[in-house]
Amino acid sequence: MVGIIKIGIIGGSGLEDPRILKDAREINSTTGFGNPSSALVIGKIGNVNVVILARHGKKHTIMPSNVNYRANIMALKEQGCTHIIATTACGSLREEIKPGHLVFCDQFIDRTTKRHQTFYDSDKVCHIPMAEPFCKRLRELLAEAAKEMKFEHHKKGTVVTIEGPRFSTKAESHMYRQWNADVINMSTVPEVVLAREAGICYAIVAMSTDFDVWHPHEDGVNIGMILKTMRKNAENVKKLLLEAIPKINYIDCRCREDIKSAVIGGE
Repeated sequence: MVGIIKIGIIGGSGLEDPRILKDAREINSTTGFGNPSSALVIGKIGNVNVVILARHGKKHTIMPSNVNYRANIMALKEQGCTHIIATTACGSLREEIKPGHLVFCDQFIDRTTKRHQTFYDSDKVCHIPMAEPFCKRLRELLAEAAKEMKFEHHKKGTVVTIEGPRFSTKAESHMYRQWNADVINMSTVPEVVLAREAGICYAIVAMSTDFDVWHPHEDGVNIGMILKTMRKNAENVKKLLLEAIPKINYIDCRCREDIKSAVIGGE
């Protein structure tokens, strides 16, 4: 028997629109790790309870390095979220991943340097497994919905998360391509790690907005380019969420089990 499912949506770069919810209401939240980036918007998609959080604040005023990722994940955990779908803009590192395409990443490479990566930074130590960092079942469900809706998409890929807020140099962009990374962003890590520590299934809808700076025949990435592509394609991502979320039909998952054997220390 399936337990109570509640979906957290972490919206980035304009994809935290509360209008996708029915019976929406806003609540303020605080956690033992501080305040999340925004008030939480609670409502329903179909018959599924949903909580939306704006990663960078309602007016996009929080740069990636300053996002309180721990408070964001904990706020969703304390609201009872069993799954998180995070939306993110990304640069493409592959010719076949064109602007506007969606990527449901299955791996990450961490190039961040300043962020709290664990809830367990005193008294106890958590060695959370990360071999398969994104929830396979949730990722496949999103990809299947994208296929049904005929959205250009890629069922898997490796995202490299850089510290930001600057964009990459050409040398860095070519290096990431040599590492077999497929897309690049500034927000997936440590979100995905903290979600696993919280026992929450987590997947991303990564929207390619540009070709970063490696492509010899495309203009280098800039924020105007990113926002233009995001505005153009945000409706598709919203449609995908409306289609996929009512189909999430599982609770039992390894994502929820790993934390049970990952913590040592303390009493």
